[in-house]
Amino acid sequence: MSDQCDALQNLINAFTTLPSVGAKTAERYAYSIINMDRDAVMFFANSLINAKDQIHYCKVCGDFTDKDICNICSSRTSDTICVVKEPKDVRAIEKSKHYRGLYHVLHGTISPLDNKGPNDIRIKELVERVQAGDIEEVIVATNPDVEGEVTATYIAKLLKPLGIKVTRLAQGIQMGSDLQYADEITLTKAIEERRPL
Repeated sequence: MSDQCDALQNLINAFTTLPSVGAKTAERYAYSIINMDRDAVMFFANSLINAKDQIHYCKVCGDFTDKDICNICSSRTSDTICVVKEPKDVRAIEKSKHYRGLYHVLHGTISPLDNKGPNDIRIKELVERVQAGDIEEVIVATNPDVEGEVTATYIAKLLKPLGIKVTRLAQGIQMGSDLQYADEITLTKAIEERRPL
Protein backbone atom coordinates (compact mmCIF):
# COMPACT_ATOMS: atom_id res chain seq x y z
CA MET A 1 0.00 0.00 0.00
CA SER A 2 1.35 3.44 -0.92
CA ASP A 3 1.83 6.34 1.51
CA GLN A 4 -1.11 8.14 -0.11
CA CYS A 5 -3.45 5.25 0.70
CA ASP A 6 -2.17 5.14 4.27
CA ALA A 7 -2.74 8.90 4.56
CA LEU A 8 -6.28 8.51 3.21
CA GLN A 9 -7.03 5.66 5.62
CA ASN A 10 -5.64 7.69 8.52
CA LEU A 11 -7.94 10.59 7.58
CA ILE A 12 -10.95 8.26 7.38
CA ASN A 13 -10.02 6.75 10.75
CA ALA A 14 -9.74 10.24 12.26
CA PHE A 15 -13.28 11.12 11.12
CA THR A 16 -14.70 7.87 12.55
CA THR A 17 -13.63 9.03 16.03
CA LEU A 18 -16.35 11.71 15.87
CA PRO A 19 -19.76 10.87 17.39
CA SER A 20 -22.30 9.38 14.96
CA VAL A 21 -19.78 9.20 12.10
CA GLY A 22 -19.64 5.74 10.59
CA ALA A 23 -17.18 4.40 8.04
CA LYS A 24 -19.13 5.57 4.95
CA THR A 25 -19.68 9.09 6.28
CA ALA A 26 -16.02 9.29 7.33
CA GLU A 27 -14.99 8.24 3.83
CA ARG A 28 -17.20 10.95 2.28
CA TYR A 29 -15.67 13.54 4.62
CA ALA A 30 -12.14 12.38 3.76
CA TYR A 31 -12.75 12.58 0.00
CA SER A 32 -14.31 16.01 0.47
CA ILE A 33 -11.18 17.23 2.29
CA ILE A 34 -8.91 15.78 -0.40
CA ASN A 35 -10.90 17.53 -3.13
CA MET A 36 -10.73 20.94 -1.39
CA ASP A 37 -8.07 23.41 -2.44
CA ARG A 38 -5.13 23.78 -0.05
CA ASP A 39 -6.31 27.14 1.36
CA ALA A 40 -9.70 25.69 2.28
CA VAL A 41 -8.03 22.70 3.97
CA MET A 42 -5.68 25.03 5.87
CA PHE A 43 -8.65 27.14 7.02
CA PHE A 44 -10.42 23.97 8.19
CA ALA A 45 -7.32 22.65 9.99
CA ASN A 46 -6.57 26.02 11.61
CA SER A 47 -10.20 26.32 12.75
CA LEU A 48 -9.89 22.97 14.52
CA ILE A 49 -6.59 23.89 16.18
CA ASN A 50 -7.78 27.38 17.18
CA ALA A 51 -10.99 25.98 18.65
CA LYS A 52 -9.05 23.42 20.68
CA ASP A 53 -6.49 25.99 21.87
CA GLN A 54 -8.86 28.88 22.61
CA ILE A 55 -12.17 27.43 23.79
CA HIS A 56 -12.58 26.67 27.49
CA TYR A 57 -15.28 26.90 30.16
CA CYS A 58 -16.73 30.23 31.30
CA LYS A 59 -15.62 31.00 34.87
CA VAL A 60 -19.21 31.85 35.83
CA CYS A 61 -21.61 29.46 34.09
CA GLY A 62 -19.40 26.70 32.67
CA ASP A 63 -20.48 27.21 29.04
CA PHE A 64 -17.92 27.21 26.25
CA THR A 65 -16.20 30.53 25.56
CA ASP A 66 -12.95 31.95 24.24
CA LYS A 67 -12.92 34.67 26.94
CA ASP A 68 -12.76 34.47 30.74
CA ILE A 69 -16.50 35.10 30.96
CA CYS A 70 -18.89 34.15 28.14
CA ASN A 71 -21.00 36.68 26.21
CA ILE A 72 -24.22 35.65 27.98
CA CYS A 73 -22.80 36.07 31.49
CA SER A 74 -21.11 39.37 30.62
CA SER A 75 -24.08 40.95 28.82
CA ARG A 76 -27.21 39.75 30.65
CA THR A 77 -28.62 40.59 34.05
CA SER A 78 -31.32 38.29 35.30
CA ASP A 79 -32.75 36.82 38.48
CA THR A 80 -33.22 33.45 36.72
CA ILE A 81 -30.67 30.70 36.07
CA CYS A 82 -31.40 27.82 33.70
CA VAL A 83 -29.46 24.69 34.70
CA VAL A 84 -28.45 22.38 31.83
CA LYS A 85 -26.40 19.21 31.52
CA GLU A 86 -23.87 20.34 28.91
CA PRO A 87 -22.91 23.34 26.74
CA LYS A 88 -24.79 22.12 23.67
CA ASP A 89 -28.02 22.43 25.70
CA VAL A 90 -27.35 26.18 26.05
CA ARG A 91 -27.21 26.42 22.24
CA ALA A 92 -30.50 24.52 21.93
CA ILE A 93 -32.34 26.82 24.36
CA GLU A 94 -30.80 29.97 22.82
CA LYS A 95 -32.13 28.92 19.40
CA SER A 96 -35.67 29.15 20.79
CA LYS A 97 -35.03 32.92 21.29
CA HIS A 98 -37.49 32.88 24.19
CA TYR A 99 -35.30 32.56 27.27
CA ARG A 100 -33.23 35.66 28.14
CA GLY A 101 -31.84 34.65 31.53
CA LEU A 102 -28.55 33.18 32.73
CA TYR A 103 -27.28 29.60 32.52
CA HIS A 104 -25.40 27.11 34.65
CA VAL A 105 -23.81 24.09 32.95
CA LEU A 106 -23.43 21.03 35.18
CA HIS A 107 -21.19 19.04 32.81
CA GLY A 108 -23.09 15.87 33.55
CA THR A 109 -25.86 14.49 35.71
CA ILE A 110 -25.99 12.33 38.81
CA SER A 111 -25.63 8.75 37.61
CA PRO A 112 -24.82 6.08 40.20
CA LEU A 113 -24.42 3.45 37.46
CA ASP A 114 -21.60 5.56 35.99
CA ASN A 115 -20.13 6.30 39.46
CA LYS A 116 -21.10 9.98 39.05
CA GLY A 117 -22.37 11.66 42.18
CA PRO A 118 -23.24 15.26 43.10
CA ASN A 119 -19.58 16.11 43.76
CA ASP A 120 -18.62 15.04 40.22
CA ILE A 121 -20.69 17.75 38.53
CA ARG A 122 -21.01 21.51 39.08
CA ILE A 123 -23.77 21.50 41.73
CA LYS A 124 -21.60 23.11 44.41
CA GLU A 125 -20.84 26.02 42.04
CA LEU A 126 -24.59 26.42 41.37
CA VAL A 127 -25.36 26.69 45.08
CA GLU A 128 -22.54 29.23 45.49
CA ARG A 129 -23.95 31.33 42.61
CA VAL A 130 -27.43 31.28 44.09
CA GLN A 131 -26.16 32.22 47.55
CA ALA A 132 -23.98 35.04 46.18
CA GLY A 133 -26.47 36.67 43.81
CA ASP A 134 -29.98 38.02 43.52
CA ILE A 135 -31.36 34.83 42.03
CA GLU A 136 -35.08 34.25 42.48
CA GLU A 137 -35.68 31.24 40.21
CA VAL A 138 -33.68 28.25 39.04
CA ILE A 139 -35.07 26.38 36.03
CA VAL A 140 -33.75 22.82 35.96
CA ALA A 141 -33.51 21.89 32.27
CA THR A 142 -31.69 18.58 32.50
CA ASN A 143 -32.83 15.92 30.04
CA PRO A 144 -36.11 14.16 30.88
CA ASP A 145 -34.45 10.82 31.64
CA VAL A 146 -33.75 8.99 34.90
CA GLU A 147 -30.41 10.75 35.52
CA GLY A 148 -31.89 14.14 34.65
CA GLU A 149 -34.82 13.64 37.02
CA VAL A 150 -32.56 12.48 39.86
CA THR A 151 -30.34 15.53 39.33
CA ALA A 152 -33.34 17.88 39.21
CA THR A 153 -34.75 16.49 42.44
CA TYR A 154 -31.38 16.75 44.18
CA ILE A 155 -30.94 20.38 43.09
CA ALA A 156 -34.47 21.25 44.25
CA LYS A 157 -33.80 19.75 47.70
CA LEU A 158 -30.62 21.86 48.01
CA LEU A 159 -32.11 25.15 46.83
CA LYS A 160 -35.62 25.22 48.31
CA PRO A 161 -34.36 25.82 51.89
CA LEU A 162 -32.64 28.95 50.50
CA GLY A 163 -36.02 30.37 49.50
CA ILE A 164 -35.38 29.93 45.78
CA LYS A 165 -38.19 29.03 43.37
CA VAL A 166 -37.08 25.85 41.57
CA THR A 167 -38.95 24.86 38.40
CA ARG A 168 -38.64 22.10 35.83
CA LEU A 169 -39.28 22.30 32.10
CA ALA A 170 -42.78 21.24 31.08
CA GLN A 171 -43.10 17.76 29.65
CA GLY A 172 -43.39 18.78 26.00
CA ILE A 173 -39.99 17.14 25.76
CA GLN A 174 -40.29 13.36 25.65
CA MET A 175 -38.92 11.26 28.49
CA GLY A 176 -35.51 9.88 27.54
CA SER A 177 -34.78 12.51 24.86
CA ASP A 178 -31.96 15.08 24.71
CA LEU A 179 -32.59 18.84 24.70
CA GLN A 180 -30.28 19.35 21.74
CA TYR A 181 -32.68 17.37 19.51
CA ALA A 182 -35.84 19.19 20.57
CA ASP A 183 -37.23 21.71 18.10
CA GLU A 184 -37.40 25.39 18.99
CA ILE A 185 -41.19 25.47 19.41
CA THR A 186 -41.13 22.52 21.83
CA LEU A 187 -38.34 24.15 23.86
CA THR A 188 -40.18 27.48 23.96
CA LYS A 189 -43.35 25.79 25.24
CA ALA A 190 -41.34 23.77 27.79
CA ILE A 191 -39.78 26.96 29.17
CA GLU A 192 -43.09 28.87 29.20
CA GLU A 193 -45.00 26.05 30.91
CA ARG A 194 -42.34 25.01 33.39
CA ARG A 195 -43.61 23.57 36.67
CA PRO A 196 -42.48 23.84 40.29
CA LEU A 197 -40.18 21.13 41.55
